[in-house]
Amino acid sequence: MPELQNNRRNRDQFLRELVAEVATTLQDVVGADEAEGFVKIVGLQMGKRINEDYTTAEDIGRWSLQDLADVLIDLKAKIEGGFSVESIQEDRIVLVNSRCPFAELAVGRPALCHLTSSVFGQVASAHFGYANVEITEAIARGDKRCRVIVSLNPDVATQASVHFHRGKI
Repeated sequence: MPELQNNRRNRDQFLRELVAEVATTLQDVVGADEAEGFVKIVGLQMGKRINEDYTTAEDIGRWSLQDLADVLIDLKAKIEGGFSVESIQEDRIVLVNSRCPFAELAVGRPALCHLTSSVFGQVASAHFGYANVEITEAIARGDKRCRVIVSLNPDVATQASVHFHRGKI
């Protein structure tokens, strides 16, 4: 059997490619808005599972904004994202990302950003009752980095942000 030179398609790479191709196919077949809605639902389900994992594993009690930021950064680091805190204020966290978990596969597939916003929103709203998430910069849209604002104040929501409420999927 012939061997492929520089075959980098291990399970991780295969699954990243698979998710990226599903996002592209959805965008092409049903349109960008519907693809984003589908990915958002998947992200909400993943966020629920991820939140349960962190809530069970960490006996934090009531989470602080720093706890939330630490969890969001940790979960992205585990899937090879490069998130860090830009700022933490009274009712919001701003995170920046230098490395998308989907690497170059994210470019041109902005629907994948809804995985991030949905997971972040689901986890944040589970602990703070409400969250809105806005991605102001995205590698998938051609920016050099991602910038994600997680706000816990419904009065500062923008039209571009996605809203999350505890217990609603």
